[in-house]
Amino acid sequence: TGPVGSTSTDSLQRVLRLRLLIAYHGAAFHGLAPQPGQRTVVGVITDALATVLRLTELPEFTMSGRTDAGVHAWGQVLHVDVPDDTDPARVQRSLSKMLGPEIVVRSVATAAADFDARHSATWRRYRYTILNDPVPDPWLVDTAWHIAEPLNVDLMRMAIDPFVGEHDFSSFCGAVQHEGQTNRRRVISGTITRGHDDTRLLVFELLGTAFCRQMVRSITGFIVDVGRGRRTPGDVLAVLAARDRSVAGTVAPPQGLCLWEVGYPAEV
Repeated sequence: TGPVGSTSTDSLQRVLRLRLLIAYHGAAFHGLAPQPGQRTVVGVITDALATVLRLTELPEFTMSGRTDAGVHAWGQVLHVDVPDDTDPARVQRSLSKMLGPEIVVRSVATAAADFDARHSATWRRYRYTILNDPVPDPWLVDTAWHIAEPLNVDLMRMAIDPFVGEHDFSSFCGAVQHEGQTNRRRVISGTITRGHDDTRLLVFELLGTAFCRQMVRSITGFIVDVGRGRRTPGDVLAVLAARDRSVAGTVAPPQGLCLWEVGYPAEV
């Protein structure tokens, strides 16, 4: 099949690759990737772009990384091929007007023909927000995990260290979906900080080259169990070595998770 919107042999070579930086509030979406019969972030963007550009075929987006239902993003990156006379600035304005405030297209730029939102990425940064306070906050119900009991943050920080490095994260990931795939991933760093303007908030960040499904939420849940006194930092290596999803325990709920940033080499 030819590129999106192509109607002649001449137009097959006349496409432009766009790189979109998007943010979205995931509460009302059934995840990022298109799914038949479900309202998803990319599904909504696809329909909107087809309308803006008056395309006869739906555009196909590539995502830097999937997010599950209820998960948010501030720095999700997509790429899509469009007719070469497309104005990136117009696309940015039109999509944000049509889709905001749930989805905001922060920027649209032209990209090299070999740029790939997923495969060109060298790292991803996720943030997980915890509201650690006896009283719930209705304004944070969709964006933070409320934990009423006190958490030992020092122990939680100690528990992060063993995750850094390259490991088989099978204990913290869903089952491998395709033959040849593995759950080996490299975590570059992890931090926990108090909110600058709201000390009730704990912000857990993980930076890694890539993450498997539910990995960040599973690690977050484990570290919270350490903060609660249910697990110890010394348990981490044994759980990693087990390579058994059932031994890791709690999976943090989706609403506290946000894909914050995706990194690429300077040349792309």
